[in-house]
Amino acid sequence: MTIESMLALDKSDLQAVAQTALPAEDIPQLVDLLSVKDDEIRYRAFLLLQGRAAATSDVYPYWQIFQDKLKSKNSYQRSLGLMLMAENAKWDAANKLDAALDDYLALMQDEKPITVRQCIQSLGKIVPHKPQLSETIAAALMALDLMAIKETMRKSVLLDILRALLVIRQSFRSDEIESYIQRALSGGILDKKAIKQIEALF
Repeated sequence: MTIESMLALDKSDLQAVAQTALPAEDIPQLVDLLSVKDDEIRYRAFLLLQGRAAATSDVYPYWQIFQDKLKSKNSYQRSLGLMLMAENAKWDAANKLDAALDDYLALMQDEKPITVRQCIQSLGKIVPHKPQLSETIAAALMALDLMAIKETMRKSVLLDILRALLVIRQSFRSDEIESYIQRALSGGILDKKAIKQIEALF
């Protein structure tokens, strides 16, 4: 696949292309394109890799590249790294994520609110494939200081945390998780609509 042919694809078709029509030999080039400055090229390469990883394990060999991005000075690169690691967690038989978890969870304290949210949302994807990490991830989610987050973002971040905790709760339950959820629902950060959204997920 050339850059031109990639740009010619409709974004809504990228996942299907990644899973059915993308030659495996194109994957190294797509990984390289994650580092280009052009936002459109970079984002489409990401979507193709994300779609491919959802279906097959042939993006997993590039795990270390994604992990290295967690410490990038560029927030967009940090986000790409964490999201592609989450997508490849299902293929992580070597348990590389276990060793990288501290660096991963550190992004919940990222300076960019969007990266914080993407990190928390991605944890919900990881837990079903890494149940052994559930307790550690839950503790990190519940320890996040919401008051340190910009007020306009608090509700969104809390909703992300609750959705991730509800995924964790399917395989790991604790009194701490139950208490956190109940406090969150009655704590005043969430409005009635948000509370109903969470209650519907129980």
